[in-house]
Amino acid sequence: MTQFIGMDRRQFLAALSAFGIAGAGAGRDAWAQGREPVKLGLTQPLTGSQAGFGADFVTAMRMAQKDINDQGGINGRPLELVVIDTQAQPQLGINAVTRLATVDKAGVFITAWSAVVKAQAPVANREKILQLSVGANSPDIARLGDYVYTLFPLADVDITALAKYTYGTLGKKKAAVLYINNDTGIDAAKIYRAVFEKEGGQIALFEAYDPAATEFTGMLLKLRAANPDVVHIHGLLVDVPLVVAQMRQLGLRQQITSYSAAYNPKMLEQLGAAMEGFIVTSLAPGADENPNVQPHIDRWIKEVGRVPNGLPFIQYNYDAVLICARIFKHALDNNKPLTGENLRDSLLAIKEFNTPLTGKTVIEGHRVNKPVYLVTVKDGKFTPLAKLD
Repeated sequence: MTQFIGMDRRQFLAALSAFGIAGAGAGRDAWAQGREPVKLGLTQPLTGSQAGFGADFVTAMRMAQKDINDQGGINGRPLELVVIDTQAQPQLGINAVTRLATVDKAGVFITAWSAVVKAQAPVANREKILQLSVGANSPDIARLGDYVYTLFPLADVDITALAKYTYGTLGKKKAAVLYINNDTGIDAAKIYRAVFEKEGGQIALFEAYDPAATEFTGMLLKLRAANPDVVHIHGLLVDVPLVVAQMRQLGLRQQITSYSAAYNPKMLEQLGAAMEGFIVTSLAPGADENPNVQPHIDRWIKEVGRVPNGLPFIQYNYDAVLICARIFKHALDNNKPLTGENLRDSLLAIKEFNTPLTGKTVIEGHRVNKPVYLVTVKDGKFTPLAKLD
């Protein structure tokens, strides 16, 4: 199995051939032969409230596309990304996968946001197009049908680990759970509550808020009355900073935890000192654990001019394109058309992928499992806290 750890960029690109993607030595000369592109669909929010994440996801995937094509593509065929904006809205997600399946004739697409993933699943199953979720966290994603898989661990992985750590290691015995009232928040909040109570803790407040809300005084007055030791907030990048800022304005100083959506430089920019001590989960190794991560961050700074939004998600989206390229090659090597059915068979036949930014990915049914990393904010910076296997 190809090992990427600790390579410089030149070595990294050369290793793509050994990983089983690129046509060795083909280079860009292959494009002059007019070979048909291999199409990979991407349905992501490029506009709307979640565009800060979605646009960066696509940037990461375009970096992977460039790396693959610079090494000769897939059996000498260029990888083409077909990108469709969903605005993180379920109906637009349905429209996107319908177009990919019936117009673009793509055999596989990468998607995200739990509500969008769930809405797209019936179309993916009906049209037999392989749907790969990368970033959504609802546990229901593992049960959406024969053509729906996740390459990203679901909430029952990191939220379970976080709740246990909060009770057992941090010694917090009384928690409050504040969560956005949609597919992202509801299931994860229930997992946190169940695990924390099973460990022996008390849930003093379990409160949902509207995704469109901007004022949270009523909920936070209930929080003050409940007086928990720790507050877990499960929301999105738009609402979590508002909840935290209003908490601090009301003098509520409890420890706050969240999941990987809060692992974002925009959170630090917006909250400043109010985020000190904040704990978030990450399902991907950081630069201290994986030497490939810092060169990737450096590439972002050089090419984009800043660090990416949601580094763990960026790592998964880059690696997801490599996984797709690998299954494309497997199908082509076996003289199979690039249909959703054949690509699903290739995914399950390979099953194990040693990807450069997130490490080993093993398909287990319709889900994957990974170590959980905890990151805390210390002196205004995200700092590694713990690794939970």
